[in-house]
Amino acid sequence: MTTSADPLPGLVGFTAALREAGLPCDAHRVQAYLAAVERLDVADPGQLYWAGRLSLCADPDDLPRYDQAFASWFSTEPPVRQHRRSQPPKQPRIAALATEQGGGSSDKKSGEQLSVAASDTEVLRERDLGELTTAERKHLRELLETLRPVPPRRSSLRYRPAKRGRLDPSRTLRAMLARGGEPGKLAYSRHGPRPRRVVLLIDVSGSMKPYADSLLRFAHVVVRGSPANVEVFTLGTRLTRVTRQLRQRDPERAMLSAGEAVPDFAGGTRLGDTLRAFLDRWGQRGLARRAAVVLFSDGWERGDTTLLGEQTARLKRLAHAVFWVNPHAGKDGYAPVQSGIAAALPHVDRLLAGHSLATLERLLGEIRDA
Repeated sequence: MTTSADPLPGLVGFTAALREAGLPCDAHRVQAYLAAVERLDVADPGQLYWAGRLSLCADPDDLPRYDQAFASWFSTEPPVRQHRRSQPPKQPRIAALATEQGGGSSDKKSGEQLSVAASDTEVLRERDLGELTTAERKHLRELLETLRPVPPRRSSLRYRPAKRGRLDPSRTLRAMLARGGEPGKLAYSRHGPRPRRVVLLIDVSGSMKPYADSLLRFAHVVVRGSPANVEVFTLGTRLTRVTRQLRQRDPERAMLSAGEAVPDFAGGTRLGDTLRAFLDRWGQRGLARRAAVVLFSDGWERGDTTLLGEQTARLKRLAHAVFWVNPHAGKDGYAPVQSGIAAALPHVDRLLAGHSLATLERLLGEIRDA
C-alpha cells in the first residue's frame, strides 16, 4: 500500500470503487469513514480495513465485495479472510427485469414479471422515505433519476412576435417598406415567457435526518433540470448554499460534495435565524424576488417562533409563491401544531406533504403551475 502526506484522495477513490462494486456508500457513510481514518494509523492495513468495514458496509452480502475491492485497491489481503461465495452482484429490479425479458421467456411469464415490478414500484412510490430499507433506497434513487421537472414560467420584459397582443409599429413599418410602401397585415407582439426561479430550502436538523438524504437527491434532480434557475440551501443551526455542489452531473459525487459543505447536518434547528440570514444575504438582493420558494421542514423550532413568523411573512412579500413541505403532513391524524409551522402557516400559500416519492411528484406539479 502506498502512503502520501494526504491520503484523502485515495480514500475517496476507494469509496468510489466500492460504489462501482454495488455497495451503498452514500455521503454520510463516506463522512463517517473519513472521520474514523483521521483517528487511525493509515499505514496499518488492519486498522484501515476495519474502519471501512464498520462504516461502509450496510449488509452481510456487502462483505465479500468489500474484501475484494480492499485487496484490489490497497494491494493487500484483508486481515480477516471471508468465505467467498460466487455470488453475482445484485441488480436493481428494473435492470434484472429487462435482462430476464430479453432472455427468451414466454409472453405470459414476462407479463407476470412486469406486473410484479410495476406493483413493487407503485408500493415504493407511496412508502415513507424515512422508513425505507437499503435496497428500497437504491431503487428510489433510480426512480428519482426518471423525474423530469418542468420549471415554472413567467412573463419576460422583452416583447416577442405574436399573432395578437399590442401593435408592433416597427415590424409593421418594415413590412410596408419591403412592399414598396403598400399597407399590409399588421404585426403584433407580446411579452415572451421565461423560466421562473425556484429556491429550495431544506431542513437538515436531527428531526429531519431520515428524510434529508432523499430530499437532497430530489433537489439534485430539480437543479439538473434547470441549473441556471434553481437555488438550494440547507437550514439547521446555520445557512449553507449547496447549489454549486448539486450542479454536478453524477448524483453520488454531488451528494458527497454537499455532505462535505454542510457542517451542521443532523444538528439543531434555528429556522427563524437561518431564514433571516437567507433573506438578508440572498433573498432581499434578488434571489427570492418573484421566485417559487419551497421550504422542507417538519416545523420543530428551537429558536424564537415569533422571529420565524416575521421572516416567513417577509419572504412571502418577496416571493411569487411559498410552499411549506412537511414529511408528516401526509400522515393520518396530523395537525400543524408544532410551534414553528404554526407561526409560519399564515404566510404560506400551500402546506404540502413530502414523505414519499408520490408526494414529491405532486410537488413538482405545484411548482410547475406556480
